Amino acid sequence: MALVLLCASTALQAQWFDWTAPNIPRTADGQTDMAAPVPLTADGRPDMSGVWVPDAARGSLFDTSKIQGWALDAMLSAENTFYTTDPRFHCLPSGPSNYPAGASVGGMRRMVQHPDFIAILNPDMTYRQVFMDGRELEDEPVLTSWMGYSAGHWDGDILVIASNGYNDKTWLTREGLPHTEQLRITERYRRLDYGHMQVTITYDDPGTFTEPVEAVVDMVNVPESGMLEVICNESETGQRHYSGELSQAELKVVELPESTLQRYVGTYQGPWLGNLITTEITLENGELFLTRTPRYSDTGGNTDSAKSRLIAQSETAFDCTCGLGFVFSVNAAGVATEVSEVHVSGAWPFKRLP
Repeated sequence: MALVLLCASTALQAQWFDWTAPNIPRTADGQTDMAAPVPLTADGRPDMSGVWVPDAARGSLFDTSKIQGWALDAMLSAENTFYTTDPRFHCLPSGPSNYPAGASVGGMRRMVQHPDFIAILNPDMTYRQVFMDGRELEDEPVLTSWMGYSAGHWDGDILVIASNGYNDKTWLTREGLPHTEQLRITERYRRLDYGHMQVTITYDDPGTFTEPVEAVVDMVNVPESGMLEVICNESETGQRHYSGELSQAELKVVELPESTLQRYVGTYQGPWLGNLITTEITLENGELFLTRTPRYSDTGGNTDSAKSRLIAQSETAFDCTCGLGFVFSVNAAGVATEVSEVHVSGAWPFKRLP
């Protein structure tokens, strides 16, 4: 039941360590002035170009009461099988889940702006092309695609992008929220200042939701962070070993005394795909729970959706209802010093804070 490598995903770390980006506003101490005015293009429009990462996401997209029963069942099935059907685990495009709300756990993307065309580039080498030349979306696209079709326009200083024509092979969130080919997405990008942008995303899919739902995403500009490729190589051998269900993990649960569980309680931090991750481990009623920032939500019935339960598979290894594995390292005194978060891309160690 332990998570193992399904594919090899490698993110090259930053090159040009001593390079300083030119032509960006700076404070007196040389740091990027995130509160500087919004940059403008030659035609006076807000310039959305840059490398952006989501900082927080909220809204009715994450309200399960708005999701139809079949889709909730699909999410539960995905969780119970450790999200093995996630398209990205099979080296397939992530589709709408590459949008900011779907990447609430992190997800760098570069926007490139031209008066007639906007490109949105993702680290997994997928892209979106947004036509700004006045064309409109077809009501019934002849062909569906993984990334959909997008057309944009300006509403004052707000960039509006409408998209449709998606196939139904992708998810809307990393928690396995499916959609149908009726999906239509409208994004409204508002750059607040040099370092911040807010994106409001409306998801209209009568086959999945009881009504249109929305996500509001806060984006942060990272002008001196390079976006480098993440390559996925599918492995049939890995897939054969990546099997089982969460219920089987619970059947194999190892009973650990609270004194052992207590030594894992604490706060851990470390980088994952260019993002600083904070993981809080708590002990409640004899069980360990995990809160991750940025978080993975838990669809397994917890009243606090930010918490995920850890299920012991050995004294130091745990399966998580968030679909990941966690392995604690302890010193000679039996004190936990770090926890490794196990993804298909490998184990990412987070150090315990004092």
